[in-house]
Amino acid sequence: MSISSAFETAVSGLQANSQAVGSTAENIANANTVGYRRGFTQMVTTTASSGGQSGVLSVIAVGEFDMAQPGGLISTNSATDLALSGDGFFVVSQNPNETVQTNYLMTRAGSFLPDENGDLRNPAGYYLAGYPYGLDGTIGDVNRATFSQMQTVNVGNITQSASGTTKMSIFGNLPAQETGAATPGAPFTTSSEFFTSLGGAQRIEFSWQPTATANEWDLSISDQNGAALGAVTVTYNDSGALAGSPGGYTNVSSSAVSPAAFAFDTATGVATLTLDNGTTPQVLTVDLGAPDSFTSITQFSGDFTQTFDRDGSSTGELLRTEIDENGTLFGVFNNGERLALFEIPVAVVDNPNGLIEEKGNAYSLSGDSGGFQALQASTGGAAAMNAGALEGSNVDIAQELTDLIKTQRAYSTNAKVVTTADEMMDETTRLKR
Repeated sequence: MSISSAFETAVSGLQANSQAVGSTAENIANANTVGYRRGFTQMVTTTASSGGQSGVLSVIAVGEFDMAQPGGLISTNSATDLALSGDGFFVVSQNPNETVQTNYLMTRAGSFLPDENGDLRNPAGYYLAGYPYGLDGTIGDVNRATFSQMQTVNVGNITQSASGTTKMSIFGNLPAQETGAATPGAPFTTSSEFFTSLGGAQRIEFSWQPTATANEWDLSISDQNGAALGAVTVTYNDSGALAGSPGGYTNVSSSAVSPAAFAFDTATGVATLTLDNGTTPQVLTVDLGAPDSFTSITQFSGDFTQTFDRDGSSTGELLRTEIDENGTLFGVFNNGERLALFEIPVAVVDNPNGLIEEKGNAYSLSGDSGGFQALQASTGGAAAMNAGALEGSNVDIAQELTDLIKTQRAYSTNAKVVTTADEMMDETTRLKR
């Protein structure tokens, strides 16, 4: 290596180490940036050799990101702050409901808040993307390898439409000691609320009359106006493994006046009620429990208890949102309903180290990164989602300061090579004097 070659090598060292100092400075500046991934430089030897001749050895700095090391979780009071525990990224877009696929990016910065339109956006101005749930309670068949079916997650001005009740189930216990008396006691009466097609609330009444026969009850059902619909006799098993379960249904009778109607399936224990409460009568089923099963009303000695489970709802306005570890965003409404609104996926990239850094602590796909899969959180190797938390940067200040000292020493040493080579060349020029 000649003196001039030493100049070239030393200058490459100065350039590479100055780039390394810049990377360290960026890390220190972003030590408190949410979701930041530290950058670092690797020194790579290069040569200008060709053929069988060896050229000048020099060095370049290659910048990379530490994607594997996670940051610590920071608890917050915001329900829409999100952090990922594991591999993957949030999918964000530059504009709400973006249609240009190249405008979708990845980020670990999950500080999302609703803007004036209710769209969830982070401080860098990127909008959170997800899959909306349909009226059927599913997201349908989506292609998780593209961004085409994603929408901006919105939590503003959401109302729940009314839906009529179509089915009802009864649970509880009938006091066995009340049956078999020569003069049975008064009936146990209760009622359940149900909703019409317009969201109005009405009630159906159930009257359980103990009979003089042990373990036997006469059930009468009345409509929203108190008019009798029908009745059935329920006999309960009194011994063996099935003791306390309904043994069978008999004496089915209808007293409904058209267009109201009453029907009962003794094989399944399901009553079908047709209610005269609109131009088109409302039909709903009431499940009392199949014979020889413990899925509904039982009969044991003790107290009378009865609870109801039914579908349908009145109109409701959104009170708050909740996000579970699977990334499902639920809306809690003032009518007591809790519905899934969006799935917030986790994008798992083939090669995260090949992503291209963009402004705002975001990354874009490249040929080196490969494709991605927008998976449901906590499944298929995707990270779990933590609501009410943020992920801090993965910068270790102590390590950065140590690297800074090492880089400064390397830079100074390369500078010394330059001054030494300069002195040698100066000495060489003085030989002719």
